[in-house]
Amino acid sequence: MELSIRVTPRSSRPGLGAVRDGALVVRVSAPPVEGAANEAVVELLAASLELPRRAVTLISGDHARLKRVRIVGLGVDQVRARLGLPG
Repeated sequence: MELSIRVTPRSSRPGLGAVRDGALVVRVSAPPVEGAANEAVVELLAASLELPRRAVTLISGDHARLKRVRIVGLGVDQVRARLGLPG
């Protein structure tokens, strides 16, 4: 499955937020330098979904706040449940 996310780098409180404009808000403390924020996003999503890191891949938006990630190993309903998203 693919998921749209909106990243907020250098956040004082990393974590997942609500869905805004059709994208899940993801806050990370890493700066947007040399892919550090992208790596932090992938690690945070993998941990939140209880999946190995290799199951979450950034597929677009390397240099943008709006990104798309591919999640392998879970269906839409499972992702929504694990992230606490509305159905």
